Amino acid sequence: MARPVTLFTGQWADLPFEVAAEKAKAFGYDGIELPCWGDHFDVTQATGADAAAYCQSRHEILAKHGLKTWAISNHLVGQGVLDVIDERHKSILPPYVWGDGDPAGVNARAAEEMKQTARAAKNLGVGVVNGFTGSSIWHLLYSFPPVLPKQIEGGYALLAERWKPILDVFQENGVKFALEVHPTEIAFDVESAKRTLDALDHHPAFGFNYDPSHLGYQGVDYVRFIYEFADRIFHVHMKDVYWSPTPKRVGVFGGHVNFGDPERYWDFRSLGHGRIEFEEIIRALNHVNYQGPLSVEWEDSGMDREHGATEAAAFVKNIDFKPSSFAFDSNFDK
Repeated sequence: MARPVTLFTGQWADLPFEVAAEKAKAFGYDGIELPCWGDHFDVTQATGADAAAYCQSRHEILAKHGLKTWAISNHLVGQGVLDVIDERHKSILPPYVWGDGDPAGVNARAAEEMKQTARAAKNLGVGVVNGFTGSSIWHLLYSFPPVLPKQIEGGYALLAERWKPILDVFQENGVKFALEVHPTEIAFDVESAKRTLDALDHHPAFGFNYDPSHLGYQGVDYVRFIYEFADRIFHVHMKDVYWSPTPKRVGVFGGHVNFGDPERYWDFRSLGHGRIEFEEIIRALNHVNYQGPLSVEWEDSGMDREHGATEAAAFVKNIDFKPSSFAFDSNFDK
């Protein structure tokens, strides 16, 4: 095994943190990627008067179960920074960020909370915060009525306006922000990721949380993504996805049906049960010298999650390997 294998407990935040930690160890993981929701990691407590004691309590729970942490994640609040806010956001944001629901106020409070998240990460002693940026232009994806170039340009200008001050705080605290490239975000494929970096003037605190499951079903070359952004891969999610080789009643846009519907063209699946070629990912990560954790984000509507998480830990440990330290034919070059 070349890298630690962690479990992102964002999908396990219905459980108390200690219960989730106990289960993660039993499933076979080396650590946990802590979500900033549920009781797994609280940004307010991690930056308050008793921040040191609170952060120590997280490490003590992890250590009790033989686990470590390398990253935290605040996808939900990050989404509120750039999105066009509506009633859906109330269910994902802390009440103090939602406030009265006024969109401009929500955007501003979400931005401040992301700055606090950088400080919380520093206090916890981790160097990466994974998350979303949101997008003010996702609704313009399908270009009819015809989208004006200035509308897209405006979306990336707004990204810079709202996220550069946040990223400055990340840099001040020695923490990186890793955007999970994902439909509904400002970056959702290779080209939009490039445009995002350009809009942010390649801010040194900004990079990506690589997750192939959000690229494969779109038809994006998810292995090439690693090579394209070799120096910006700050964290890696291991998640699988299946897409059908034949047409379905529900296409790539999802048809307004729930995950798990058998008529979907694509759906997330437990590792090894989809169509992602993980060996090629490992080889690419080795090539770009990624040394961080491989974090399982487990999602599969058709499988028991404890069975799946256990199977996934073993899958990742089996598929990961260190690169060679010498060329196999070097003995002939004398």
